[in-house]
Amino acid sequence: QVQLVESGGGLVQAGGSLRLSCVYSVSTFGINRIGWYRQAPGKQRELVARINSSGDTNYADSVKGRFIISRDNAKNMLYLQMNSLKPEDTAVYYCNALLTEVRTGITRIYWGQGTQVTVSA
Repeated sequence: QVQLVESGGGLVQAGGSLRLSCVYSVSTFGINRIGWYRQAPGKQRELVARINSSGDTNYADSVKGRFIISRDNAKNMLYLQMNSLKPEDTAVYYCNALLTEVRTGITRIYWGQGTQVTVSA
């Protein structure tokens, strides 16, 4: 079974920082890529940052230079360090993974339950 569990959200003032964490349980799957998406009220879910199996990263233009994605393979942890937060960063942040089941070769997208980030002006 696949589990993605986020934590670390909260309320922060503009200019502040937060670090989100995602612990993932994917023992019988290969990870093609893993990352963070967010969804603000009334808006579509959008990519924030992701990292692929080679360790390459890509970021949304809106967070480049402020957010850093990282992964600890030994601990099965994914992180998102968010600095210089802005009110427009307010959203529910989701851990997302594109996984291939080793036994069947089936590739699917998996989501965590989300964690709320609120940035006050």
